[in-house]
Amino acid sequence: MRWRSPLPWGFVIALAIMALQASAPCVTEAQSVKTRLAIVGLDHDHVWSLLSDIAGEPSVELIAIADPDSALVSQAQKEVPASVKFYSDYVAMLDEVKPEAVIVTTSNDRHLEILRQCAKRHIHYSTEKPMATSAKDAREMERLARDANIKLMVNYWNAWVAPSHALFHRVKAGEVGAVERIIVQYGHQGPKEIGVSQQFANWLYNPVKNGGGAIMDFGCYGAELSLWLKGRPSRVYATTRKMKTEQNNKVDDDATIVLEYPDATAVIEASWDWPYTKEQVEVFGPKGSLLARHSTLLHRSADARGTNVAPDGENIALDALSKETGNPVSYFVDCIRNNKPIEDPVSAQLNVQVMEILDAARESARTGKPQELR
Repeated sequence: MRWRSPLPWGFVIALAIMALQASAPCVTEAQSVKTRLAIVGLDHDHVWSLLSDIAGEPSVELIAIADPDSALVSQAQKEVPASVKFYSDYVAMLDEVKPEAVIVTTSNDRHLEILRQCAKRHIHYSTEKPMATSAKDAREMERLARDANIKLMVNYWNAWVAPSHALFHRVKAGEVGAVERIIVQYGHQGPKEIGVSQQFANWLYNPVKNGGGAIMDFGCYGAELSLWLKGRPSRVYATTRKMKTEQNNKVDDDATIVLEYPDATAVIEASWDWPYTKEQVEVFGPKGSLLARHSTLLHRSADARGTNVAPDGENIALDALSKETGNPVSYFVDCIRNNKPIEDPVSAQLNVQVMEILDAARESARTGKPQELR
């Protein structure tokens, strides 16, 4: 006798499909909803590359931009979706569109003021380097973010290139031995010479809005990298110059900062007077050296000698960065969506120390005396 199912076949199939769906991985509502992001300021030229990063990040929705400059707004409107709203007043934007996070691309002296407004509204915050114009402001920014329980990131482009990541990990793994010397060379021919926007130049050459000239613009890279690789120095000595006297700029265009450690020295050469773009950090120890440029990493062993040895060392093959660390927008949003801490070298804690070094460097340049760091 044939066995007959007590249930209709259609119902049995439906139950099987439901069981398969229940066992399959599911995308939660929180994961599928995009992070609502806004931009404050368009007068920092790095904003245009950040807009490109935002466009390539599928978990982000750019909802609004705030800037009072009509020319910059017109330029931005050509770069973003038509759905993006524009405001002249960033506080009104924060209240009306209620973003989850903001990216701040303004003059350095506005960073604290804008963070204060974001902290009140519990909005995550990323700003372009340096963190502020003084260590006092930076410490207040860190406190506000901590009390409001929001993410605070300070964006350095060098944190998002593979050679810097590889250099850091190889140094920490002891590839050169104990770090004894760091040489950082950063800068270019000068903002005017490379053709930055007039809006950007207006505050880069302003001692109040920028906090200085090349010593701030590129000295912060050297301070950040030295802290990341070696830690906090004990003493700071610096000199600044105005090489381009014919321009009558109110800020320095060339700075040398020396960081003293009990067992090492870091030399930071920050300048708007290089004949071409310079962006490199070299680390020396008893076992050899590592040299990171924008797209390459070189290693020279202390044992490598002879006429056939490349002076800077041999090229090291680099692994691609993960998607989450591929650019600053992806990293910032990943930390927000997955509640991860913002890590060095873009953390608030490290960048407060960057500002303490820059404060000491400017005071040393003013007085001609080394400054102790406590």
